[in-house]
Order: sequence, then structure tokens, then C-alpha cells
Amino acid sequence: MKISIGQFLIERLVEAGCHRIYGVPGDYNLEFLELVEKDERIDFIGNCNELNAAYAADGDARISGFSTVLTTYGVGDLSTIAGIAGAYAEGVPVLSLSGAPPLEAIQTNALVHHTLADGNYDNVRKCFAEFTVAHTLITPENAYYEIDRVLAACLREKKPVYLQLPSDICYLEIEVPERGLVTRSTVTDQASLNNLTDVVLKQLAKAEKPLIMVDGLVRSHQLAEQLEAVITAFNIPFVALNSGKALISENHPLFLGMYGGKSAAQPVFNYVEEADCILAFGVRFVDATSSWFTQKYNVNAYIDIQAYSTRFQNVFFNGIAAQDLLKSLMKNAPSEHGYSLPHVASPQGQVVSADAAWCQDVFWQRMRQFFAKGDVIIAENGTSLVGLARSRFPEGVSFISQPIWGAIGYTLPSLLGAGMAAPQRRQFLFIGDGSFQVTAQELSTIIHQKMKPIIFLINNDGYTIERMILGENSSYNDVAAWKYHELPGVMAPEAKIRSTVVTNLQELDVVLAEAEKADELTFIEVCFERMDGPTGMAAFGKKACEYDYGFWGRDA
Repeated sequence: MKISIGQFLIERLVEAGCHRIYGVPGDYNLEFLELVEKDERIDFIGNCNELNAAYAADGDARISGFSTVLTTYGVGDLSTIAGIAGAYAEGVPVLSLSGAPPLEAIQTNALVHHTLADGNYDNVRKCFAEFTVAHTLITPENAYYEIDRVLAACLREKKPVYLQLPSDICYLEIEVPERGLVTRSTVTDQASLNNLTDVVLKQLAKAEKPLIMVDGLVRSHQLAEQLEAVITAFNIPFVALNSGKALISENHPLFLGMYGGKSAAQPVFNYVEEADCILAFGVRFVDATSSWFTQKYNVNAYIDIQAYSTRFQNVFFNGIAAQDLLKSLMKNAPSEHGYSLPHVASPQGQVVSADAAWCQDVFWQRMRQFFAKGDVIIAENGTSLVGLARSRFPEGVSFISQPIWGAIGYTLPSLLGAGMAAPQRRQFLFIGDGSFQVTAQELSTIIHQKMKPIIFLINNDGYTIERMILGENSSYNDVAAWKYHELPGVMAPEAKIRSTVVTNLQELDVVLAEAEKADELTFIEVCFERMDGPTGMAAFGKKACEYDYGFWGRDA
């Protein structure tokens, strides 16, 4: 079958599940954009800059399963790379597609714009090699198999990949077979699967305190439904790390709570420490999700389950997909269990008194009462993530945060992507003033796309979480004082937007009642004292300071 390289790439993107491409037009990607413009299956969402485009693609892929960011070579690529690195760290399948200079220029080392003017066309690709699981320069000779190889790696590994498409080959026709994109995961070795299943079943059979740990692997590899079925069938209590929050219903009767080492509630910490069989799905104890490596558990009871391999004690089981292990366990689910279940705390949030003094704890308690089934809740690193981490969300909530990569400003463009991926769901964003200033331009795109999220701008007059680590009164933690609630009107004076400022609980209740009925974007600037943070944030800051700066940190 004959097809142009550009059209073939579009066909493969559609097969991979891409519905939107985020990015910035540039002179090396315009021919491809012309094809996208004519194809009704994929929408191009123009962004204010390439970094924001990468964050938006990340947010989209967390909901839809796969997305694409399009840039122009060099300047666009390197503006994108921080967002691609974040997607790699957090396990998000995103294609970074670069419109490259003409193939003739690359082959002759021509000195063209958007390069270092030294004839080197390998440097950008080498940069992306560090933050992707596959990368390539497309040529007419390799287009068919290289596009398939790179996209298959993205979908298999659930991490970013990078393609360079030279500007002058988009319309060249190539011969391709008529079969579709092969996206099947690694085939599981049946004998190894049987052995591992036997090991897991034996450990569970003799366990008195079994436990399942949930982390980001469950989202990236779309294991939530299968894992919840195993939890229910085997009657196993479970905990989640911050990077795995709300992937399994937090209203499930077997949910013990969030686990982050010593930051966990004491009964949760105790249960994890005493558990005698732990099925850990993709768990990575990084500093920010383990309260600086304070996790404590029985290493001999720990079964480390990754996407395509499992380790128990000193035995490795390779060539086994986690989804196949879950299927095998379900086939062997017992009819009854020999262990007693722990007491699980009620998931009901605390009701806020009408005369409660205004502070962040009161705000976050009130917000827990406002969330509903199926909401998409996005929390920026800092007060927002700390404030929401221990909240128990209603059924079907999707929670988006970036606790591992931790790029400030990530969540505003991510809201754009998540909102485009799930326009029928109510969208919430909680973002601090300092983080907002990093990517604020993308609010204009959100308005332009006629999205209707509820955005809470947490105004603490600067970098509060940094002040709690070091420099409470230092000028480097200050940011310029914007009139945040006026910004939506400046960006889109003709748009229908509800924008206001909240300084106390009574005002918040009025605004929330209005937001419940609103059919437009709602922007709420919520003001607090500079050092007001949710419970646990001061302790977080102290631990971060001690870990980052050692004994002398607080006296520096």
C-alpha cells in the first residue's frame, strides 16, 4: 500500500489512541500540521509555549492513555524536554514529535537556523535519548518500521518517545503493509507465570496480615480495574503512595489510607510494618513519597511487582506482565480467607463549623465536602498536594499530581490536557501563586478552548513550601504580587468567566454555592497568611531541610 510518510504517521497516531496534538507551529512542522488540519480525527491544540504543550500532553495522556506534543527543531525541542523528562519520571506515555530541518540539510551538515550553526544534527536527539525509551530520525527508508518501533515502545513501556520528522519528507510516498500497529505487550512466559502465581498464593495462604501497595504503575499500565478485583476477591487491605493516590477507590472497605513512611497515620504505618505478605505494584520509595525514606516493612515479605518482572527475596521472575499475574491470581481466588481484617477508619471527612477560624486546614476540610463522584482533581506541588494528600475522594475521582518530578507550574497546562481528554467531567485545579506565575499564559488557552474548570489560586504571598524548608523571611522566596483574579478578564475580556477573591470561610461558602451551578470557568483566588499551611507541611519542610542541607541547614 502506498501512502505519504506524514499521512502514515497520522494513521499510526490514531491507532495508538491519539486524539489531540499539543504544540507550537514552527517552520519545520507546518507541512505536517497541514495534514493534521485536514484530518478530522486528530485536533491540534496550540499552546503558548512548548513547555506548556508538553505538560498539557502529559495531563491528557494520564486520562486518555496516550498523547502527542509537536514542536519545531532545536528551540522548540529543548523547551519541551523538561516536560518530557517529567513524563518519563512519572510513567506517562507521550510522543514528542519534532519537525526537523530538511533531510538534505541534515545529510549535508548545512548551517541552518534553530541549530547551533555547527553542522551537528545529533545533539538534540542525544538529549532526548536520556529521557525517552526510544528515539529516531525518520527517513524514507526507515519510516515504516521506525515509526512502528518507537510508538510500540511508548505504549509498551508507558513512557515518552521522540521522533524527528524532516520537513521535506512529509509528502513523500512509501510502501507499507496493510496490517495495523502492533501494540501488544511483551508475551508472558507461561511456566514462569505459573511458578510466580504459586509463590504468591503460598505467601498469601500463610499470611495473617497481607497487604497490597498501590503506586503509579497501576495508572500507567491501566491495572486499576484488575487490581481492585484481586483486592476484593482475596480480601486484602491496601494502601497507596502519593503517586498512586485514588487509582483504586478510596471508599473501598479495604482501603487503609495513604502511606508515605512516617507521614502516614500511625495505624497505617503500624500495619505496613507488621504485614507478613506485601504485594507492591510498581512501588518506588522516593524521598517525596516516603517522608524521606522512613518507610518500614518486612523485606522478606515484600513481593516487588513491576510491569514485566517480579522479585521476591532473591528470586527474579522475568518475562511476566503484571496484568497477566493479576489474571492468574483471579483464576485462583480462594473461597474464604484465614486472616482477620484490620479496623478501617471511616472515609467521611470532618464537617467544618460555620464559625471556624480561617486557615488552610479549614479550607481543605471544606473542599473535601465539595468534591463529587467522577471529578478530576489536579494538585500542584506544595500546599495543594499536602492539603489534598490525606483527603479521601469520592468514587471515580481521577487525581493528577507530579510528586516525583515536582516541576512547579506543571498543573495549569496539565489541566488543559486533562480537560480536553475528559470534557464531560468536572475539573478542579489547586495551584499556588508562585507556581501559577511559571505557566500562567496557558490560562488563555483554557479560556480559548471554552473549558469550564474551577481553578483555586492559593495566594500565600510567595513560595510557602520553600519558606518552610529554609528562608522564611528571605527575599528569594518572594514573588511579584499579581491581582490574580483579574487576569482571566485581561486574557479574554469578552469571555464569560466567574472570577473572585476569598478571604474567609463565609465568602468561600458563597462562592462554592455559586460554582456548583456555574456554567463557565470559575477562578477563585484564595488568600492566606504567608506561613499558613496544611497540617504536616511544617514537618515536611523540616525534614526536607535536614535531608537537603544536613546538620547546618537551619542555621545557614
